[in-house]
Amino acid sequence: MFRFLKKRILQQMTHEVNQKKQNHDNPNQIFPTLMENIEQIKRLLHSPNDLIIRIVTIGNSNHRCAIVYIDGLVDKDIVNTQILNNIQLGMVQANKEIPANDKELVIELENEILSIGELKKVQTLDAVMFAVLSGETAIFVEGTTDVLMIGTKGWASRGIEEPVSEALVRGPREGFTENVRTNTVLIRRHIRDPNLRFENFQVGRRSKKDLFLVYIDGIVHPEIVKEVKKRLDSIDMDDAPESGFIEQWIEDSFMSPFPQILHTERPDKACASILEGKVVIILDGTPFVLIAPVTFVALIQSPEDYYERWMIGSLIRILRYVAAFISLFLPALYIALVSFHQGMIPSKLAFSIAASREGVPFPAVIEAFMMEITLELLREAGIRLPKPVGQTIGIVGGLVIGESAVQAGIVSPVMVIIVSVTAIASFAVPSYSAGIAFRMLRFLTMLTSSIFGLYGIILTYIMINVHLARLKSFGLPYTAPFSPNFKHDLLDLVIRAPLIMLSRRPKFMQTEDEKRMDTKGE
Repeated sequence: MFRFLKKRILQQMTHEVNQKKQNHDNPNQIFPTLMENIEQIKRLLHSPNDLIIRIVTIGNSNHRCAIVYIDGLVDKDIVNTQILNNIQLGMVQANKEIPANDKELVIELENEILSIGELKKVQTLDAVMFAVLSGETAIFVEGTTDVLMIGTKGWASRGIEEPVSEALVRGPREGFTENVRTNTVLIRRHIRDPNLRFENFQVGRRSKKDLFLVYIDGIVHPEIVKEVKKRLDSIDMDDAPESGFIEQWIEDSFMSPFPQILHTERPDKACASILEGKVVIILDGTPFVLIAPVTFVALIQSPEDYYERWMIGSLIRILRYVAAFISLFLPALYIALVSFHQGMIPSKLAFSIAASREGVPFPAVIEAFMMEITLELLREAGIRLPKPVGQTIGIVGGLVIGESAVQAGIVSPVMVIIVSVTAIASFAVPSYSAGIAFRMLRFLTMLTSSIFGLYGIILTYIMINVHLARLKSFGLPYTAPFSPNFKHDLLDLVIRAPLIMLSRRPKFMQTEDEKRMDTKGE
């Protein structure tokens, strides 16, 4: 009898050791024992101060459960009123008998007690940890390996405000926020189509941020969606703190100064792009969403072009094309004419320029580079400084430095005018990324014009056009609808035709549904 008992005890001890070894080898396992699960969570997170674990009794029974969440990521009102209150008093107030079986108790909590819309059941610790770190609340029930995850996200976030980087005179005054759920709601408010799709991705090995690919099934070309998904699946990084990381990872050519993906803070602009057959990428934690694919024309266009009557919209758009040309070529033209082609300048203007340059010790190219670099420094300083101080530094600094440089005889007054007009023109380009591209290429055109004159400007212009013609955005030619040419799309290019004539979506997008509006009663 003694030997039998000894053998049984040894078998029990061996089983416990093997069980503990198995549990240690499989850290993703959820145990039936409540305290083992709690200890495992504390061990994985190293018991942080914001980890809240509350062990409570279910109703007036002997069954226990643990409520686990991260303080600051959850809405405490939901945790207190909808979870704790219902678990402790719900079944008692309803005069319901508490099931003796643990699994039946979990089902009762899921279906009868917890009055929460967002509720799911998981069986792995990885799923529990990810959900808890995302702002959900976990409920462990003693005796079962099923864990209930409650949607209780409720951290503080910025409200909906007017976009700072894309201000309009006429148009909606709401912009995207850092909350991805708010951004998806803003798009759903504008597009109430059952074919609107939100496909979820997880980005970042460590951060595991939510990313949504948004498009309308039945409008967008399937190959575009397929290519975007392929590139999103290839993302492999620890964290993507801003949508710029996603843009740089999935763009076609990182050597090009021109953006192949457009970013915006405006929901109306994003929704208009979706309705044209494009896709929108929304990343949690940033108000800037991405639009793909894009063409060069999209960099010059603005939502306000369509909010005003067609003549006003066309005039504003033409002014933007002129501003882009001035921003890119005006200083280079001045250098070329003053240094190489004085005979092309009208006589009176030539005498005036010569008189203003009298006593200036530097050639035109050095003069231009000095002023352009100074302007870029002022612009960058104005952005980095606090708003009230930054605006003052930008205005006062420009006036003081320009006036002082002219009085000291370092630069000519004509050069100050040229640089000022160029700066104003660069701000007229709606896309910030495109404006930076023009600013970078401006120095290239200035350099070539100082060496070859007008021939250098023409050569640079040809090189830029060759580069644009070779560039693609997710398989779409960057210069469309200029090249390849689509006659119908010319109605919404440099001149915006009346709205009633824009009845078809852009041909170059190859949308499945080309019809945008019915103007003939079809």
